[in-house]
Parts: sequence; C-alpha cells; structure tokens
Amino acid sequence: MELKLVEIEKPEEINFILGHSHFIKTVEDLYEAIVGSMPGIKFGLAFCEASDPYLIRYAGTDDEMIQLAIKNAQKIGAGHSFIVFLKNAFPINVLNAIKNVQEVCRIFTATANPTEVIVAETEKGRGILGVIDGGSPKGIEGDDDVKHRKELLRTFGYKL
Repeated sequence: MELKLVEIEKPEEINFILGHSHFIKTVEDLYEAIVGSMPGIKFGLAFCEASDPYLIRYAGTDDEMIQLAIKNAQKIGAGHSFIVFLKNAFPINVLNAIKNVQEVCRIFTATANPTEVIVAETEKGRGILGVIDGGSPKGIEGDDDVKHRKELLRTFGYKL
C-alpha cells in the first residue's frame, strides 16, 4: 500500500464537501438534495465510480464548479468518493440534505480551508483514509475572540 497526499485545488473563498457513497444513483440524488435545499444555488459535483466502466460522473448548476469538482475527483481517484464545490453558499446550507441521501456513507469534510486528502493506493484502487482540514490550533479563545465569533455568526445570519 502506498500513501498519498492529494491537495484540494480551489479558489480560497470556495467551500466544498468531500464524502463517500455507494451507488451510481448518488449523482442524481445529490443534485436533487442540493437544489432542493437552496434554490438558485451554484455548485458542481463529481462522483468516482468504483466499478466498470469506472467513470467520473458529474452534475451541477455552474460550469466552473463542475470543472473544479471533476479536476479534484480525478486527482483523488478513490472509488465511490464524491466532491461538491459551492459558489456563494456554505456547506451548512446543504449538509444535512446531503447526509440524508440514502447512498451517502460518510462525510470526510465540509470546509473552505486549505485541505489535503490522505489517500491509500493498492493494486485494486484507491481509498480515502481521512483529511487534513486547515491548520492546528495556536491557542485558546479569549474574551475578544468569543465576541468576534458571536458577531461573525450574526453577520452571516446564523444566530439572532
């Protein structure tokens, strides 16, 4: 087995969701779940098929995000993995809908942070072991940090 680190390529402000599912039906069901959660959302998704003909299946509402999803799915190359890129939206807007898709087995990450995917490769193929999402903590939040966090959530409209 060989371990590889695959860096997710994306613009800094773009959020993405990386997960694992189990069936070709994933592409259409994820598409429906995402557009049903946030009408007008701009996104692209790609799914790595794990059996013959071993294609990258894709869908979305934004060509740029679709191409980004395909590019990163090719780099990861792990069977039954999927990646969704969101334009002008946050994972929180669609994450529960994605988790409720029958084919979805696991979500590895949902973030805009710089991310590396830890991939294991054998003679049979590739699998995702985990992710490195952003950096490590540098300390503990103080009173000013708590105030900033609360203000930020209210600025985004997630808290009143």
